Amino acid sequence: MDHHGRCVFCQIIAGEAEASVVHADDTAVAFMDLNPVNPGHVLVVPRAHAEGLEDLDEDTSAHVWRVGHRICRALRRSDLRCEGVNMFLADGEAAFQEVFHFHLHVFPRFRGDGFRIDADWAERARELLDEEAYAVRQALSQPPS
Repeated sequence: MDHHGRCVFCQIIAGEAEASVVHADDTAVAFMDLNPVNPGHVLVVPRAHAEGLEDLDEDTSAHVWRVGHRICRALRRSDLRCEGVNMFLADGEAAFQEVFHFHLHVFPRFRGDGFRIDADWAERARELLDEEAYAVRQALSQPPS
């Protein structure tokens, strides 16, 4: 299906929308985030339109993460302010995904930069953890869709 008309990342990949590209190959394109957490914030996206992780084949996903790994290393070696790096995947609206074309965020971090991930980090009871592990194991045994 042709998504170029409505997906901004497909438009960037097709060269129909502006982007500051840092890497491009047959499978993925990486470009600067227009609304960065910090300077140097890169998005790595597969060329093939896939809304989320479930819509993407594992080989393409692995390649996106491989490119992300290389960008992480490049950020640390660059002249940009970088005391650490986050690789962040938002899969689904509840996980803060805003553009529904799979993408991996890779961005430099430094002390006091203001980026936060917050939660109620309470310790979980072992029997609940065991039940949840069982649920995940059951789902892992199902063939990929």
